[in-house]
Amino acid sequence: MTQPVDIRRVPDAFRAFRVLDGCCCIGGGTEGYRRAFGPACHITGVDIEPQPDYRGDAFHQGDVIEYIRAHGAEFDFIHVSPPCQGEGAPAKGTNSARNAKLGRTYPRLIAPVRAALESTGRPFVVENVAGSEVRKDIRLCGEQFGLGVLMHRYFELGGWTAVQPDHPKRRGYVRGWRHGKYREGPYVAAYGQGGGKATVGEIRTAKGIDWSTDHFRLREALPPAYTQWIGRAFLVQHGAGLGVAA
Repeated sequence: MTQPVDIRRVPDAFRAFRVLDGCCCIGGGTEGYRRAFGPACHITGVDIEPQPDYRGDAFHQGDVIEYIRAHGAEFDFIHVSPPCQGEGAPAKGTNSARNAKLGRTYPRLIAPVRAALESTGRPFVVENVAGSEVRKDIRLCGEQFGLGVLMHRYFELGGWTAVQPDHPKRRGYVRGWRHGKYREGPYVAAYGQGGGKATVGEIRTAKGIDWSTDHFRLREALPPAYTQWIGRAFLVQHGAGLGVAA
């Protein structure tokens, strides 16, 4: 059962374009869609865990599939980022110990999420990692946006399409220890702790996230630049018909 908690209200005139960010974490994806769609949108986040640093307009704690089935058709655009640990990306470093201590398990959610999304008839995006079952329509990387993380992520587009952007050659190494050798580099490892991995401040800078200081959630969050690109690609096709500037 979902438990609604309103974070911030906006005037009715600005609710014409409604976005749902499922498995939202602190709202890295939310912030990107905000930048793409502008102030004339209202973004609701859903997550199974409390997210006190969530970036959007409203937050609902609960099961994302249940929420999509109950309310998905009320939104104009839906994004879901199922936990990658259940989709082919084992937890790294101290994440493993933290997950075990907190009793976290990560089921494979992409197929049921996709089914729920398709039932809404709304355009959607499902984001995940290379080893997941997500359809690899678009691949994005931090180097495409000049970020300090590489963090390859894949996006399945439902009900719309986009052209894959060029993938530039990486500029060097990810800083830290690997195979017993320490390397400097223009990118930081935004997972785990120790061994040259990124600090809170470094992750904030590398991902372009300035509203949270939670190390674990910063590691989990999408860089806003990714969903800003996705949102703008969507508007190239549909912006004129939605009352949102492309």
